Formats: sequence, C-alpha cells, structure tokens
Amino acid sequence: MVFKRLLGALGVGGPTVDTVLDAASVRPGGTLTGEVHLMGGKADFEIEHITLELVARVEAEHEGGESEGVVAFDRFTVGGGFRLAEGERRSVPFSVMAPWETPVTELRGQSLGVVLGVRTELSVAGAKDKGDLDQLNVSPLPVQESVLEALGGLGFGFKSADLEYGRIGGTGQRLPFYQEIELVPSPRYAQQVNEIELTFLANPGGMEIVLEADKRGGFLPSGGDALTRFTVSHDGVEQQDWPSTVDGWMRQLVEHRASYGSPAGYGSPMGHGSPIPFGPGGHGHEGQHHDGRRSGPGMGTAVAAGAAGLAVGVVGGMVAGEVVDEVGDFFEGDEEDEG
Repeated sequence: MVFKRLLGALGVGGPTVDTVLDAASVRPGGTLTGEVHLMGGKADFEIEHITLELVARVEAEHEGGESEGVVAFDRFTVGGGFRLAEGERRSVPFSVMAPWETPVTELRGQSLGVVLGVRTELSVAGAKDKGDLDQLNVSPLPVQESVLEALGGLGFGFKSADLEYGRIGGTGQRLPFYQEIELVPSPRYAQQVNEIELTFLANPGGMEIVLEADKRGGFLPSGGDALTRFTVSHDGVEQQDWPSTVDGWMRQLVEHRASYGSPAGYGSPMGHGSPIPFGPGGHGHEGQHHDGRRSGPGMGTAVAAGAAGLAVGVVGGMVAGEVVDEVGDFFEGDEEDEG
C-alpha cells in the first residue's frame, strides 16, 4: 500500500504509516514478519506505541437476522517509545505468531472468498489512529490441505466459505468466531445430504475437525442436522491414507442415526483421525444459533463449482471478480469507518 496520511485523531500533517508483509501468505500458527514504514509529518511526534491488529470480516446471526462486521482476533505491540522527527523515515521490523485458528483464505493460490487484514495503529501523544490496512493471506496447514484434497478426490465440491461469530460447544475453540467451509455432497451421498459444513480448529498439537451434514427431509425421522467431531495430529501427515480416513468420516457422519438427538457425549479417542461423535447438544454456539444448526452462505462468495473436487480444478472455478469485490469492500469500508 502507498503511504496514507492519518486524517483522524492525529490530523493532517501527522505521521504516515505503511506496513509491508515479507511473505505472500502465512500458515495458521506460523510466523508473520514484515516492517512498519513510518514517515514523519510536519512536526516532531512522540511515537508511544505501534500496534498490529489481525482483523476479519465476520458474519453474526441475531434476532433481527444476519449482519457482518470487522472483528479483531489478535493484537501485538511491535514498537514505540521514540521520537519521529519532522520528515524522518524510519522502519520498524516485526515478527509475530498468527493464532492457530487463523482462518484459511486460499487453497493452492486460489482465494476461498474469506477476507482477513493486518491493521496498523499508531499511538501518538495520547491519540490513536488506525492508519494502514493490508490484506492477510493464509494458506492451509498440511492436515487441512490433505483433508480438502481428499474430499475433492472423493467427489465433494466447494460451495462457499465464511466466518461465523460464535463458539462451537465442546471444542477447544479459542477465537470468538470459526470458519465454515460449505461443501456440495459427492454423488454417493447426494440423495441423503443437502450440504456438508466443515470447520478446522487447529492447535499446537493437532486439529479438531467438525463436520455437520444438513440432511434431506426423511433421512432422519425429523430431518435436521447430524454432527461429528474428529481429532488428528500434525505429525505423520504424509503417511496417512487420507482418502480412506476422510471417506470413513463421511460414512459415519451420514450413517450415525442412533446417536442423533441424544445428549452430547464424547468417546475415547482411538488414535489419530479417530471419530469422537456427539449429538446436536454438543455443538451449541454460545450466544448464537440456539437451534444447534449452523447458518448458510454469508460473507464467503458462494460459487457453483460442481462436485469434481476441492483442489485447483474446483477452487479455480470461482468467480475471481466477486472475490476481489469483497476484498475491496472490506478495506474501503474499514477506511471509511476509521477516517
């Protein structure tokens, strides 16, 4: 981004800021590095703090319907405590760790429609101004990529991805929102399931994978959703038979009739990738989705990508212009709010 004048609390003539990220993308739990470039204004300024915020466009459900807003999900102080002279140029390097649950924005270089940003805030003489907002691209962890590619190979198709405000009960979720990837069922399950929703909850030791099937009416006595949770490790990804593992998850998800509607209960893990089923009561969202179901397409660009796979062929079929529009709206809207 070009230098921006801080026209808010600091006024015209204040310092300008431009944050430049070193890498094109980062992985969840990875290190985000770069530099904050400052240029002095028309006078000397005491720079008290330089703070980076990781922000996301998130969808929320409430009694009045649905709405979207910007949520900051991590915050780092990366510099400060110095005088920036009039017209002086200074660069402040930084290195921070992205949260493990940071949403994935791309797969094999193709955007999923989820928009994240890095926002830079300057604190000068007691005044704060958010002067720069840069797009943050997040690529999947090996486990996430393996699961998505296995789903593609099994005939599941990408429909949309969005971020939902709320918490998934019974999991180790830490962020105030979660990513929801909506899938078109493979032909094998097309008569039983309308769509499948996938959520990754990563942590340093591994990954919780939450699957929800929106069942067609009549498949269960009362229709509705079926939910299942699995755990996998970050270790041994290359040795895992992911197509067989993921196919087993899907069979359990759509065939697990007996436990549907029963109180939430967790079994004992049987090793990496072993299922830990639970009923709808175990998938409650604190303050959101009180019926235990997850909402449909929201912020993410809904794209009819077919059911041929989730890797390059399918994700590459998304309408790039729509994704670009969402990115532009996110940054332009934020600047207007802050200006």
